[in-house]
Amino acid sequence: MNAPDRDALRDDARRACIAATVRDDVQALTRYAVADAEGYIKLDAMENPYALPAEVAAALGEAVSRVPINRYPDGDARAVKDALRAALKLPTDVSLLLGNGSDELIQILTSAVAGPRASVLAPEPSFVMYRRSALVAQARFTGVALRSDFSLDIEAVQDAIARERPALVWLAFPNNPTGNLFEAADVERIVRAAPGLVAIDEAYYAYADATFLPRVLDFPNLVVVRTVSKIGLAGLRLGYAVGHPDWIAQIDKLRPPYNVSSLTQAALPLLLAHGELFARQAAAIRAERTRLAAALARLSRVHVFPTQANFVLARVPDANAWFAALRDAKILVKNLDGAHPLLASCLRITVGTPAENDALIDVLARC
Repeated sequence: MNAPDRDALRDDARRACIAATVRDDVQALTRYAVADAEGYIKLDAMENPYALPAEVAAALGEAVSRVPINRYPDGDARAVKDALRAALKLPTDVSLLLGNGSDELIQILTSAVAGPRASVLAPEPSFVMYRRSALVAQARFTGVALRSDFSLDIEAVQDAIARERPALVWLAFPNNPTGNLFEAADVERIVRAAPGLVAIDEAYYAYADATFLPRVLDFPNLVVVRTVSKIGLAGLRLGYAVGHPDWIAQIDKLRPPYNVSSLTQAALPLLLAHGELFARQAAAIRAERTRLAAALARLSRVHVFPTQANFVLARVPDANAWFAALRDAKILVKNLDGAHPLLASCLRITVGTPAENDALIDVLARC
């Protein structure tokens, strides 16, 4: 047998083995794609556009240079937890669970409470990882459509809770990708109605006017999940869940050992000590968000939705054409057309620096 024939047989055998071994629902998935942003103005991933000041970056370099990377990190990441407690002024009677970004925490929480006979529920459109994590855990996923203005259809959610009896309800607060903040009273009604855990995802807390963190112990079934990614530390990949010690103790059983790297553990306490820096950056982003939304709203046939995140959702005349025009101009945004019926012809635009936002508006004005 010649070499090409042997290669073809191996290829056939490999494909057959994959088809017989990998779960059908996993084979049907597409991977979570991340665009190559080299050389682009990056307004597609809800990052803080501002780099660290030189003096803070220098201190960070000095701190991480002393990390013994030949050793495993502290398995409990105690220095990070202490720094978070101080920065957030957390009471002593709550516990923290740390993750490699909030994505890992979403998967851990879902796996801890869900399974083949359980249900996971979330409004939609919302963060796609809620649905994907339910699939990984082989749980039923129930998506409840938001109203056309992206507010919660509270009656529909309550009906779905009564019907599905979900083990887990996810609520993004503010919501991604719509940017709006659900009514706190509606969120509270959902927490009280849910028979299982409710996880409030506050990834964009720094840009919002409300939070459930101070109330995390007011309910027997509530956990708040956050990340440091959106405040300007996306590269550190650190998420945290805050809840009653009884909940955190159970969920922590599924956390992989050493899931927070030594470099992250060295960097976070130093950077969180500069809380005023990130607060100033968040204030600048919020001000620029207002300017960007107003500039978009002045464009012909563009509808801008209210937002309390660090991005703006806009419905444009032709999302595909406008996305292509921006990409040709080396500007990346998120094209949500086709992701959900309520997001038809919508672009999600991260708030950038004033110069980046000006460049985007200049291109869109020509569209």
